[in-house]
Amino acid sequence: MIKTEEYFNRQIQLWGKERQASLEDKKIAIIGSGGLGCSLAMALGTSGIGQIDMVDFDRVGIHNIHRQVAFTLADENRLKAEVVVELMEAKNPFVKAIAYNIDFEAFTKLENTYDLILDATDNLVTRESIDAYAKERNTPWIYASVEEFNGQVCFFDKASFQVFNTSDHKPGGITAPIVIHIASLQANLALRYLAGLSIVKDKLYYLYFNSDGELITQKFGMPTI
Repeated sequence: MIKTEEYFNRQIQLWGKERQASLEDKKIAIIGSGGLGCSLAMALGTSGIGQIDMVDFDRVGIHNIHRQVAFTLADENRLKAEVVVELMEAKNPFVKAIAYNIDFEAFTKLENTYDLILDATDNLVTRESIDAYAKERNTPWIYASVEEFNGQVCFFDKASFQVFNTSDHKPGGITAPIVIHIASLQANLALRYLAGLSIVKDKLYYLYFNSDGELITQKFGMPTI
């Protein structure tokens, strides 16, 4: 039988048994099981968080696989959330993972409660709905988006997502590494928060590679509305 002290050894070295054990009572929802959702699940699914709910009604397509790291060619046409849940449970015997094969509107009608919500969607309108849902339940959420060589992340607490222009936007192409990079930042914010470590809230981190290939990080305080 695998022992928690052995499985989470490196994190326990980082912050001790008590803080690691505190993660067992935490429950999060990841909205979307695409590029960001796959990477978030792999980063957080083995961290010690007690329950992770994946929300996505979509199925795996060939065009998804290059940047959605939880899927293989054998997963084509399978429900994304179910594949991701299987992977988390195969890697970590201590996590409870649940797949919700429904859209976000249907998900909001459930009586679920969470410590944190993570946005892994691909459109601004759904993110606006996540913001409204989270504020209605007094639950923080972490926004992230990627496009081309760019990405942005924000831990929303008091700020409102309404500062964004939520008109329909057709994204350009996306490189696989930027998806993983942005999801990693998002996951680190989530894990620090859930473990009770300090984080900066309501600040947008915008990361991009300039024409010379230099990684630039900009920070913007988000106004409240």
